[in-house]
Amino acid sequence: MSIHANILRDSLGNIVIQMKGDFNYENSDPLRSALQDIAESYPESKIKIDMSAMSFVGSSGISHFVETLKILHVKKSEPIHLSNVDQDFKRVFELYGLTNAMVLINNFKLETDTTENMNQEFGNRQRTFEN
Repeated sequence: MSIHANILRDSLGNIVIQMKGDFNYENSDPLRSALQDIAESYPESKIKIDMSAMSFVGSSGISHFVETLKILHVKKSEPIHLSNVDQDFKRVFELYGLTNAMVLINNFKLETDTTENMNQEFGNRQRTFEN
C-alpha cells in the first residue's frame, strides 16, 4: 500500500494534511518532496499532519519520515503539528530524538475512557450539588 494525502487549508490559512497508508521506503521520497514543496509554497502557514489513518510498516520508511520532519522544522523554524499519533509512532519519534521544539503531538483519540464507570464512581447520585 502507498501513502495518500488529502491536503486542506483551514480558515486561518494553515495547511492540514490528512495522511492515509503505510510508511515504507518506496513512498518516503515522494512524501518528503511533497511536504517540502508545501512548506516552500506556503512559508507563512502552519503545517498540521493528521496521522489517524497511518500504519507503521518498517523502520526505513519511518526514519525517512522523521528526517523529513526535522528538515521541515528547519525550513519553517517552528514546530510541525502532528495529530492522532499512534503509540508506536510516538516511541519511534522519541528514539529518533524528535523534541517538542520540532514536533507538537496532539492526540484527539482517547486511549482510556474515564467516563465508563462514572455513574458507579459517583454513587448513582440524583443531584450534582448540595443546596
